[in-house]
Amino acid sequence: MSLVFFLLSLSLSLSLSSSSASPYPYAGLSYHIDCGGPTDSVDPFNTAWLSDRFFTGGATSVVSEPLQFRHPQEKTLRYFPLSAGKKNCYIIPNLPSGRYYIRTFTVYDNYDGKSHSPSFDVSVEGTFVFSWRSPWPEDLARTGAYSDLFAFVSDSEADVCFYSIATDPPVIGSLQLIRVDPASYNAVSIGQNYILVNYGRFTCGSDQFGPGFSNDTDLFGRSWQNDKDVRSTDDDSPVGSLSTRNTIANTDQSPNYFPMKLYQTATLVGGKGVLVYELQLDAKLDYLLWFHFAEIDSSVTKSGQRVFDILINGKNVNRIDIFKEVGTFAAYSWSYTVKNLSSTLLSVKLQSVAGAALISGLESYALVPADVATVPEQVVAMRALKDSLRIPDRMGWNGDPCAPTNWDAWEGVTCHLNKNETALVISGIDLGSQGLKGFISDQISLLSNLASLNLSSNSLGGTLPSGLGQKSLNKLDLSDNQFSGSIPQSLATSNLQLVLMNNNLLEGQVPEELYSIGVHGGSIDLYGNKGLCGVPSLPDCPLFWENGGLSKKGKIAIAVSCVFVFCLLLLVLYIICIRRRRNDYDFGLPQDLMSLAAKRNRYQRQKSLMLLEMESQHAKALTPFTPR
Repeated sequence: MSLVFFLLSLSLSLSLSSSSASPYPYAGLSYHIDCGGPTDSVDPFNTAWLSDRFFTGGATSVVSEPLQFRHPQEKTLRYFPLSAGKKNCYIIPNLPSGRYYIRTFTVYDNYDGKSHSPSFDVSVEGTFVFSWRSPWPEDLARTGAYSDLFAFVSDSEADVCFYSIATDPPVIGSLQLIRVDPASYNAVSIGQNYILVNYGRFTCGSDQFGPGFSNDTDLFGRSWQNDKDVRSTDDDSPVGSLSTRNTIANTDQSPNYFPMKLYQTATLVGGKGVLVYELQLDAKLDYLLWFHFAEIDSSVTKSGQRVFDILINGKNVNRIDIFKEVGTFAAYSWSYTVKNLSSTLLSVKLQSVAGAALISGLESYALVPADVATVPEQVVAMRALKDSLRIPDRMGWNGDPCAPTNWDAWEGVTCHLNKNETALVISGIDLGSQGLKGFISDQISLLSNLASLNLSSNSLGGTLPSGLGQKSLNKLDLSDNQFSGSIPQSLATSNLQLVLMNNNLLEGQVPEELYSIGVHGGSIDLYGNKGLCGVPSLPDCPLFWENGGLSKKGKIAIAVSCVFVFCLLLLVLYIICIRRRRNDYDFGLPQDLMSLAAKRNRYQRQKSLMLLEMESQHAKALTPFTPR
């Protein structure tokens, strides 16, 4: 997009502010970030500015002439040198889904003393929106410029990213984000797949106004620039202005909440003259134009007194009679979409039919189609890999891995559209010889379209995740690292044609299906892993051992042995129980009775011996004496 946008969109001296006490129903969430600012602050319009945060890299600096800037947030900046990578972002987290007003202040002011304004691009939510090309116009380089847009956020975080052109460091002075009505600016009919980039927001008949440089409020935080630089007449008719302090009806109402101040002034051309606005645009895009009117001349009391036609690039697109539409002192807005532009100059004419043509405000927005983004689950996977692989800042792994599509993807990453062409997917990762020292995250299993993975010649360790073997994977190079553990069986079920795992610390049995890649015309190299076994050129695996643990056969053998021992124990217990049951019928005498019986037996034996001895003596006494 042309840098002319910045020159026309808003005066270089204005700044945005949004009162924290605003009654606007969607203003509960807003951020005002002082890029490069070291502390929180409050500006003269009571807007609370946050110290610099939510950035992915870069460094801070101060403009070379701080006194020429009105507000503290304009005096500091953040820049992103090439050492921080070609792509850096501000990523604002924890946002509810909805539409947001996003505004940046961009300034150079020779902060680095090189007198070379940088070239870089800016994207919002993965869609390219702004372009800065060196050299900037002198006044622009010195005082900076504001730019703003409306975009939908649906993934809970807003990404504002900067892409370096050549070796130039992108710069930003401040970043603001305000939640607005999701139905604003014809969102229902246009849809959510467009970003509305401001190419001019003009107030007619008054000086610039809005939050940040006047006490007039705009619930969206919009700033309104005076129209004098873009208006003219096609004859010598004088251009005049009207103003009123009367209350204007129909203002500050949903969904657009246009401020009353906008309708209290107007520009008009005398007599039958034609009022002309010439807007610098980009011929490649469609544009949404908003016209604002209010009949603030009390002498107009009926319809037909002020009637005029609106011509866009010579085509009569509408006839306006403000009184007929809303009466007096009431706001009336009308929008029109311009398509198929053949020139960068858009002509808007208000041609009188009755009375003088009159207008209170004019807005011009480029309808920028939202670029396709990476599949959310693959963004999760890539961010996990960024952490686990310890990707250095210089590689610029920030924001969406693949979007915008007119930028290069993350360094070393290849993307393509999915089958339905509704999203981007990761098809290749090439990070060989990058000095990486981490490990492969389990989240790599979410990269279901990954066809090629090269992590060779780094210092990566840990075990290989089971989710590494996607069906889509056909090239895998993990050589010259420090991976340990076994080769996951999932690799054997993939469609690999090239497998390089040489010079690691892998161990265990190599899956036969994986080794067969070489037999079927592919290539496999497992050299330099002393612990691998089980296929030709490698030693045999120990009995019942594979992949660093027990094999299936070993587990079966142990299971059978356990069952046998268990059965044997049951048999022993059974035999013991049977024997005890038999002894239950062999009644024995009590111990005391057995002792008494034993004593009685001893007594009877002694008594018997005594009787025998007495009988023997008695017999001797009764025997007759026989002399010899």
